[in-house]
Amino acid sequence: MTLAQRERRPDARTASDRRPEPGRGAGAAGVFPFLLIMPAGALLLAVLVYPLAGAMVDAFFHHDLLTPGRTFAGFDNIAMALDRLWPLLSTTLLFAVPATLIPFCIGLVAALGLNQRMRGRGLLRTALLFPWVLPGVVVSFLWLWIFDANYGVLNGVLRALGLTDSNIGWLNSDWSAMLAVIVARSWATFPWMMVMLLAALQSFPAEQGEAARVDGANAWQRFRYVTWPGLRPIAGVVVLLEFIWNFQHFDTIYVLTGGGPAGATTSFSLAVYETAFKGFDLGMASAIGLLWLLFLLPIVVLYLRRSEAGR
Repeated sequence: MTLAQRERRPDARTASDRRPEPGRGAGAAGVFPFLLIMPAGALLLAVLVYPLAGAMVDAFFHHDLLTPGRTFAGFDNIAMALDRLWPLLSTTLLFAVPATLIPFCIGLVAALGLNQRMRGRGLLRTALLFPWVLPGVVVSFLWLWIFDANYGVLNGVLRALGLTDSNIGWLNSDWSAMLAVIVARSWATFPWMMVMLLAALQSFPAEQGEAARVDGANAWQRFRYVTWPGLRPIAGVVVLLEFIWNFQHFDTIYVLTGGGPAGATTSFSLAVYETAFKGFDLGMASAIGLLWLLFLLPIVVLYLRRSEAGR
């Protein structure tokens, strides 16, 4: 190679091969993604962060909705909310845990059944999705009619079968009222859990199950050693998400029992509503909501971590 060729070699590079100088265009490129998310960020601040911050501030004030203005209360509201903490937490958990596990088990069985080849599978899947597409308030009033002591379908069926001679007040005792709320909520939510689990099942390679069957594994062994390990990540996410929703659920409890009888079904969400809009004590309601948030936040963090791990 001659000296002239060596001198011309750097100039042979095209413009696309040359890297841009540091700093040139970097400012605009760095700002542009933030400009794209600014509308969503502003909406999030308006509908979530601002009300949440206002509620946290109100927790430290006496704020009566019937009286203009508010006065500083220190930790008085927090102390009174702590007195109600255990009854509210135990009632909320007594509702949320069964209302999560029962529809999960039903949804899992339904998903396993729909994953099999059979005639009418599409029609059956559509029928099982029916409770999910109904509005929550409609579902609540439907079950209110079913559990009605005088005109309810459940009492009518029991009388027709000769299992009872008198009307049973399902919503009038502590245990049966909680059971009624759990049943109504489970009926409404098992379809979406079924859909999520069925989607996971249909993503599995069919060769795994066939290989286990050839090796002599029965149905339970195939589920335990082949199906369930693959379902476990999505099952964990589904259960956590459903528990979060049930922990803050409101409409079914409000329509069926209104928190009764004698507060037996009063959850955190219902306590906040009654304190704020029936007792007109916004400060106390904010304090209860703050404690509610403190218990819910670790569960949300756990859900986010499992979601990231499942990707």
